[in-house]
Amino acid sequence: MAATFWLYRLGKVLCSLLGYWEIRAFYTKALKIPSDQLCSCSWWEVQARLISLQREQPMCVHKRELTELDVHHRILRFRNYLVAMVNKSLLPVRFRLPLLGEVVFLTQGLKYNLELLFFWGPGSLFQGKWNLQPQYKRSGARLQLARRLGRTMLLLGVANLLLCPFILVWQVLYAFFSYTEVLKREPGSLGARRWSLYGRLYLRHFNELDHELQARLSRGYKPASKYMNSFTSPLLTVLAKNVGFFAGSILAVLIALTVYDEDVLTVQHILTTLTLLGLIVTVARSFIPDEHMVWCPEQLLQCVLAHIHYIPDHWQGSAHKSETREEMAQLFQYKAVFILEELLSPIVTPFLLIFALRAKALDIIDFFRNFSVEVVGVGDICSFAQLDIRNHGNPQWLSQGRTEASVYQQAENGKTELSLVHFAITNPRWQPPPESSLFIGHLKEKVQQDAAHASPAQRLLAEAPFSTSLLSDEGLSTMPDALLASVLGHPILAAGTLVPQAERHLLAHPGSTAGAAASILASLSCSQLPRRNYPVGENSVYRSDTTLLGDSVAPPESRQLPLTRSAVLSEFASAEMSLHAIYMHELHQQQQQPQPPAPSPAPSQCSAQAQAAASARPSCVRSQDLLLGGWEEEEAPSPAQQRERETC
Repeated sequence: MAATFWLYRLGKVLCSLLGYWEIRAFYTKALKIPSDQLCSCSWWEVQARLISLQREQPMCVHKRELTELDVHHRILRFRNYLVAMVNKSLLPVRFRLPLLGEVVFLTQGLKYNLELLFFWGPGSLFQGKWNLQPQYKRSGARLQLARRLGRTMLLLGVANLLLCPFILVWQVLYAFFSYTEVLKREPGSLGARRWSLYGRLYLRHFNELDHELQARLSRGYKPASKYMNSFTSPLLTVLAKNVGFFAGSILAVLIALTVYDEDVLTVQHILTTLTLLGLIVTVARSFIPDEHMVWCPEQLLQCVLAHIHYIPDHWQGSAHKSETREEMAQLFQYKAVFILEELLSPIVTPFLLIFALRAKALDIIDFFRNFSVEVVGVGDICSFAQLDIRNHGNPQWLSQGRTEASVYQQAENGKTELSLVHFAITNPRWQPPPESSLFIGHLKEKVQQDAAHASPAQRLLAEAPFSTSLLSDEGLSTMPDALLASVLGHPILAAGTLVPQAERHLLAHPGSTAGAAASILASLSCSQLPRRNYPVGENSVYRSDTTLLGDSVAPPESRQLPLTRSAVLSEFASAEMSLHAIYMHELHQQQQQPQPPAPSPAPSQCSAQAQAAASARPSCVRSQDLLLGGWEEEEAPSPAQQRERETC
């Protein structure tokens, strides 16, 4: 079995090398990219050259002009279907088990079977790699097609069940060869976390490429780890400290004896004892929290949201609850849990195919019929990937009055709206559909309106990153991090998240997270940084009307940046999208909350005198203009005002 495993890996590597050689030949000959620039060439330049090549030498005979969206549809045809199915909760991956509660189970083996069943296997819904089979586009035979799909699921599940012993041995060998050396070198690596396969599909935008998703989740790794590590158990901490102390003391004695007399190493099982004691100390230390840690889960969750862009609505204001942490653990799981799920996959997957998935056969047939559209030159694609607000927008995500979608047609969690903003930022030359263009224009107007009502403190926060980056030796490469830090790292952020739900309506936009993000976005659109025209593909992200940045943040000519231009611009695009995600989630939460009626003022002389005294204050200390710390500084009352208060 081990020899078979090694031969399979060798064959897979050789096939991959042949495929990469063909890709290299296409890049160098067709796209005319020099071989020495292949490692540093950005995706924007590759895409621009590909679209230009289509005009000069048509690769697609059915369509003269290829757009950025067409290119992404060709690459991500099947991936967009999976993202949409997870978004609509169509795949049976959530289960409630005794003692464990609600769990999510989606492994590489189960994903492979789903792709085999839907896209490219024998009897799949697609013919070739381009088109859905014609019978699945008609509603007349939906029941018959559902029975056929259920029968295919049954046969596939039985095949998995018969092959279960061999697949299980294969998984054990793979885990042994992959992780044994890592565990020996880093015993605490099993306690590290990784984004689960379900989390990658749940958090993925429509039309988001693999390298874009990986970069975004990598930026969110540290904030997510800090949030998950902020939950500690006092009892577990005490036990870990004592277990670590006793194991460490024995380990110290054995190490001292080894140093004193090396013959101690010849004692039977002494090396095994040293290894186990070191492992126990490492595991126990992982359960001991940092003594300097400040527990602020709401702010940590906002930092996570800035990078992952999607969280359920009920997480807002509930970041301190264990239920939220458990749901977050479904997206951001321990590596040990990932390995255990992959080992159990050969046993669990057949039963999921035979029972859980078969019950969804009719819903799956309806999904592919209702949400598949044919695009000339591209083939059949998922309609959600067209980013059409009119057909798939959600009124609760700034699409009210611009969408005609029913509840069944709407994407959940603002997936259509956030995916549209993400694609418009990363592909600024793309022309969206009319309703989507109106949505982007409305979003820009909303940002400008909220920024116009911002307090001087918010405007100061918005201008600080620009001043810092211009004075820094690293130039604009430090600005993207400073933009997010100015919103996420300031106490004003807490004004929108730490107060009770019943009092949140009292907060004005200038003191909320939405106001802070709007101020930063508006400052980006009107910043007066040095500009320079670069060739197509290098800084085109910031030269479009669809983004707030425009071309205002191109790197200055006179400053040598440690990063490449494409890397800097990619960081700017990521920062802008993070600000939009924070801003849109905050507006969504405000729209979800009922607006209480304004209290009527009491007709009393004291209130009239108080209003007159308030209007007599200087404008720089009024309540709507919060100072930098987020609190208003009170002035010493004059003698006349003091007598009026005593009279009242």
